[in-house]
Amino acid sequence: MRYIGAIDQGTTSTRFIIFNERGELVSSHQLEHKQYFPQPGWVEHDAEEIWENTKSVMSAALEKARLKPSQLAGIGITNQRESVVPVNIRTGQVVSHSIVWQDLRTSQIISRLKGKMSEEELRERTGLRFSPYFSAGKIIWMLENIPDLADSVDRGDVVFMTMDSFLVWKLTGAVVTDVTNASRYMLMDIRKLDWDDTLLDLCGIRRSALPEIVPSIGEIYGYAQIEGTKVPVCGILGDQQAALFGQACFEPGMAKCTYGTGCFMLVNTGEKLSLSRSGLLSTVAYQKKGEKPCYAIEGSIAIAGSLVQWTRDSLKMVRDAHELDELASSVPDCGGVYIVPAFSGLFAPHWRSDARGVIAGLTSFATRAHICRAVLEATAFQANDIFEAMEKDSSISLSVLKVDGGLTNSAPLMAFQADILAIPVIRPKITETTALGAAFAAGLSAGIWQNEKNLASYWKEQLRWTPSMDEDTRRQKIAFWRKAVSRTLNWAEEE
Repeated sequence: MRYIGAIDQGTTSTRFIIFNERGELVSSHQLEHKQYFPQPGWVEHDAEEIWENTKSVMSAALEKARLKPSQLAGIGITNQRESVVPVNIRTGQVVSHSIVWQDLRTSQIISRLKGKMSEEELRERTGLRFSPYFSAGKIIWMLENIPDLADSVDRGDVVFMTMDSFLVWKLTGAVVTDVTNASRYMLMDIRKLDWDDTLLDLCGIRRSALPEIVPSIGEIYGYAQIEGTKVPVCGILGDQQAALFGQACFEPGMAKCTYGTGCFMLVNTGEKLSLSRSGLLSTVAYQKKGEKPCYAIEGSIAIAGSLVQWTRDSLKMVRDAHELDELASSVPDCGGVYIVPAFSGLFAPHWRSDARGVIAGLTSFATRAHICRAVLEATAFQANDIFEAMEKDSSISLSVLKVDGGLTNSAPLMAFQADILAIPVIRPKITETTALGAAFAAGLSAGIWQNEKNLASYWKEQLRWTPSMDEDTRRQKIAFWRKAVSRTLNWAEEE
């Protein structure tokens, strides 16, 4: 039996999951890391803490599986995207905390860039839109605000790494990032798969301060030394692309939605690059060495699972997610209550950083149960907004939606999602699809699996929710949701 390890470096924790050659989960270990909030809207991580956690979870997962490092045919990496850490590759030191993808401090920088390039030109070059979400603004902020950093960059000492790049560098010494992560910098030509000189000039970022862009699959980036054993590091996929790959969405028109801290829906568009006109993003789904890239259209929601956490931790309304589900299931509907969790503005397809969250439709009839139900329904409504834009952009009619992530354990949410989308929602047997996608990428590179058809045979359905809501009710609920969204706009001043 051969084994593949996957480092799943997420926004709140790091895991190492070991799979066997049948795509079965063998063992796993997870550690959370601290979230730093220096100012309102700022989010940071300590990359060195993440590295120490990575080493710990790898050792623990191997020990649980009673495996030696020599039994790993390879290691794949999947990671939180867009977060940036500046690293001095001469001294081996991390210069500062990483700025996390959720961070909003770069709003003014993004406004400045908008005055120098049109949204249309940026979309044509990168598939993206101007937003604090992406890595470029974070790099500019660091260059302008961290003492002596610009001088270190001029000397060629510093590289701005996303978390995949940081972990590969720590494991192997290679300074690389794969095409899926590079496509989230807002600096990569999405057709040429290379850093765009016009955008580098616009942002004042040196090419030498960025990692080399490499394929996701089919290349060994270097070897990790684990207990004296050399193990190849040979697959990288950003977390949402990894989930698409782990869900076996290999054909154009196949889509998945991951329900985690945020919510991310992607549809495979194959070798065709489809540029969104409906507020979505075009991104690289994956690239195999020597082959053309596979593209995807993506819609991102900032607040999904974190809304459940907010209800638990800030409102103290429930003890845990299970109690929230029970309360939500105790009422037949939301009682007219709609929650729009625009805590840090609205992401796709609206892209309104001036929006802020609202609870609308409150009457004396509303109870704690109705509010809990509205919490769950908020994620389903946001996903439907993306779903509709995705069908419009891709000209693909989606007949089913594959789902994964922690929130798929919520039966009332998944049932309501099927109702609002009016298509079946399917959860696979292995729900750790992000890590599985990274393992698939590494396994293809290491020769454990031969092709995508081989991998698709390991995907198995576990649960299916089918729509039962009548069309009039569905339309009415969506209309009220849109009315609630309109109430969030123009609340904060756009910087």
